[in-house]
Amino acid sequence: MDATVLLAIAVAAVAFLYSTVGHAGASGYIAVMSLFGLAATTIRPTALVLNVLVSVLTTIQFSRAGHFSWRLFWPFALLAVPLAFAGGFVTLPTHVFKVLVGIVLLLSAARLLAKPGADGVEREVSKPVAVSVGGVLGLLAGLTGTGGGIFLTPVLLFMRWASTKQAAATSAAFILVNSVAGLAGNFSATRTLPSVAIPLAGAALVGGSAGSFLGARRFDHTVIKRMLAVVLVIAGVKLIFTV
Repeated sequence: MDATVLLAIAVAAVAFLYSTVGHAGASGYIAVMSLFGLAATTIRPTALVLNVLVSVLTTIQFSRAGHFSWRLFWPFALLAVPLAFAGGFVTLPTHVFKVLVGIVLLLSAARLLAKPGADGVEREVSKPVAVSVGGVLGLLAGLTGTGGGIFLTPVLLFMRWASTKQAAATSAAFILVNSVAGLAGNFSATRTLPSVAIPLAGAALVGGSAGSFLGARRFDHTVIKRMLAVVLVIAGVKLIFTV
């Protein structure tokens, strides 16, 4: 089978899995494109294009199902977008940084697998706290080359600031605005998009459409938390072993 077809199948699978939990799949796309030997200059903009497309689908699906709250979303997004843009320009000693972030994601996954917990909102986050947390997560998104949902969803769930599907809807929109900002920054610098993004975009749309529909309208909160744990493991392992 042609390598491009295999890559497209892998991208569709990643889009399906991630979109069920309100994520767009950046870390998964980067991982599979790396395995297929694509150049770094091709991987980053292609992953951003796929992230934007799948996050649009996921945001629409979870919003139509009644899970999106603008009141919850906007404080987290306020500082996230400019700081995500800034984070993309910062170079840090990435070895220790990525390992630490990866360990945090793996611990979060372990907690979700061991104890999914009840689904519900116990407390309302104050706007100053949400703005601050969003800014930190936006910067972290820029530094790690992701949309930031991989960090926001566990925070919303563990702090009981949102139900499982509210967290998914909020994270989908959070990923969308951060990914658009990142893609705009990348395109302004390169003035080009890789040609491989076109067939992979089709695959991502297929997988993302199915996954976001099931996540928003069919899967219960326990299933989504289990799938989120799988996503966190993939992202955590990628961060730890691609330093």
